[in-house]
Amino acid sequence: MSIRLEDALNHPTLAAADPVIRAAARAAARTQLRWIHSSEIIDIAPLLAGGELLLTGGEALAQASEERQVNYVRQLAERGVAAVAIETGVALPSLPSSMVAAAEAAGLPLIELRAVVPFVGVMQAINSMLVSDSVSQLRRADEASHAMAVELAHGGGLDRILAVLAGIINAEVTLTSIAGATLASATPGQAEASDADASSPGPQEQARLIHIDVPIRGILAAQLLLRVPAGEDENLARTAGNRSVDILALALLQRMSPGLKEVAGAALLRAIDSGSQTWRLQQLASAAGIPPGAALVAIVIRSDMLQQLRAPVERLLTRGAQPSATYVDNAELLAVAVQPGDNPRESRDTLLAGLRGLPALADTLVAVGPLAAGISEAPWSLSEARLTLELADSLGHSPAGATGPHCPVIDSEAFAVERLAVGSLETEQRRNFVRQQLGALLDHDTQRNSRLLDTLATWLDSGCNTAQAARELHVERQSMHQRLQRIFELCGGDPRRTGRLAALHLATRLARLC
Repeated sequence: MSIRLEDALNHPTLAAADPVIRAAARAAARTQLRWIHSSEIIDIAPLLAGGELLLTGGEALAQASEERQVNYVRQLAERGVAAVAIETGVALPSLPSSMVAAAEAAGLPLIELRAVVPFVGVMQAINSMLVSDSVSQLRRADEASHAMAVELAHGGGLDRILAVLAGIINAEVTLTSIAGATLASATPGQAEASDADASSPGPQEQARLIHIDVPIRGILAAQLLLRVPAGEDENLARTAGNRSVDILALALLQRMSPGLKEVAGAALLRAIDSGSQTWRLQQLASAAGIPPGAALVAIVIRSDMLQQLRAPVERLLTRGAQPSATYVDNAELLAVAVQPGDNPRESRDTLLAGLRGLPALADTLVAVGPLAAGISEAPWSLSEARLTLELADSLGHSPAGATGPHCPVIDSEAFAVERLAVGSLETEQRRNFVRQQLGALLDHDTQRNSRLLDTLATWLDSGCNTAQAARELHVERQSMHQRLQRIFELCGGDPRRTGRLAALHLATRLARLC
């Protein structure tokens, strides 16, 4: 027996929070739960699998803009989250009307928790019941997977394979291409012929839609859409759908293998990653539709949610029909993208802006390598992008010119000095140079527990713009002048209009590596 949202709200551990459904009450009455999760992260949607009741406090949402609050609700609904329960109190006295309206429009049950309860206790109590329920679902899902494998082994087509799944989960099943074209479909009870009518058996307004990606050899090839009628077991459908992915991939592989360009693109990224010879890179680039002499950049993305990231990244890279290739390897998504036009650097800036405009994901870092003159320089661009990620991690994601304390999309050019230093200078050489240029300043900071080095670095990074540096450091302009006067005393005078300015700037950058 599936556990429904109303069962969870009536459980003593959650009932103590005095929950009230503020939006999508009709949907709440039939909503089934797969899991209960707690998080204060606003960009949590990509980390969820669907079917969760999300518990969250109100502090982070209270500080967010109205646009972010609405996007929070919309992203959770798109992800297939069962419901979201938000704790109100001093920080968030009530749920914003814009969030309530967005939840109502999306059909996402939005619940106000009017009293404080320990979320850990709620999750322990209710998830233990959900675990027991999931054992039965896993058994039935495995039965569905086995039956589909048998159908495939006996030569059944996609329609007959999907009919097996549709019959077990009692839901309409559709397999579509990435472009949205229907490849096959089935409805409950349709197991006779592969060419049977797969039209919808009636109104489906109350049906729950579940989307599942189907990759082939690491290439996203199709999407499985499950339309689960009201009253049917959504968790069984989701579990069985995920269990069927490998079977569907095999069936698709027999019917429509990934095209030459996709296969060549994946092989090209593997060759770039392994440092293959130039002739091999040129050969694979041509097969992948990438001009060997075109300017391009390499991109490295590290995340636990690569399958959710891959589709929007690929759409961004191919915007304007520009050649590109991607490949997923363990926890990394590797890509190369041609930078078109007469000004490749401007195209690269546009790419950076596009990547920064994608939905932010927790524990995700993206590095864009330097511009490569052709495919022969792609391994260098890729290795520099990887080095940038390592440097960003060691420096706390705060290179000169970066925006904010944490910048998930990092421009390797912002680390040009650090990359050169790491590649060309030994650690002891870097330390000696920093000591020669900034020794007195470093000693002052150590003895007085001051941060004059940070002040100097910010001032130099701003182009010696005292007013801008004061704003970035959140200090009064007069205070900034006083700090600079002390810095100049320790460094042997005002470095402007002298040959020491470049050396001091380099030393402040290298000091971050020591």
